[in-house]
Amino acid sequence: MSELTEYRKTKDNFFKRHPQSPLSAEQKENFTGLNYFPENDALDFTLALERYTQPEHVPMQTSKGDVRDYLKVGQIRFPVHGQAVTLQVYEAEDNPGEYFLPFVDATAPEETYGAGRYLEPERVGANSLRVDFNLAYNPWCVYGDQWSCPIPPAENRLQVRIEAGEKNFQAHS
Repeated sequence: MSELTEYRKTKDNFFKRHPQSPLSAEQKENFTGLNYFPENDALDFTLALERYTQPEHVPMQTSKGDVRDYLKVGQIRFPVHGQAVTLQVYEAEDNPGEYFLPFVDATAPEETYGAGRYLEPERVGANSLRVDFNLAYNPWCVYGDQWSCPIPPAENRLQVRIEAGEKNFQAHS
């Protein structure tokens, strides 16, 4: 079993059984697992984080209409299907050192959540990040109205398809 397969199995178990799962008791009854794209090694990168000398304060609107504060700390560049892509990387102002990569791609809304998916790039050096889109996930607001989730800024809306990570949630899954 691959590391990603094991990770997904553990995540599905958390969603089905854990008291802190974002699923309601009713959703858990019929839950058999999240929907995922097949593992895609072409969308697992180690990338240079092009840091901004002056990180910019970015208030992100959420699904419930409130605002969360982030710092835009840099950008990453990578190829997808032969196209050069750039995404902005953020840190929560109250959680420095933890990177946040909200994005929307061309798989939305038919195959993936229309408001976007998230990824937490892993620091692998002073200015390098592991960005594995196989770990891209849906925000918890997908599972119920009680959750409030940041909406990816326009600058992180891509015209290319990121065929990796979680797909749309099916309540009957």
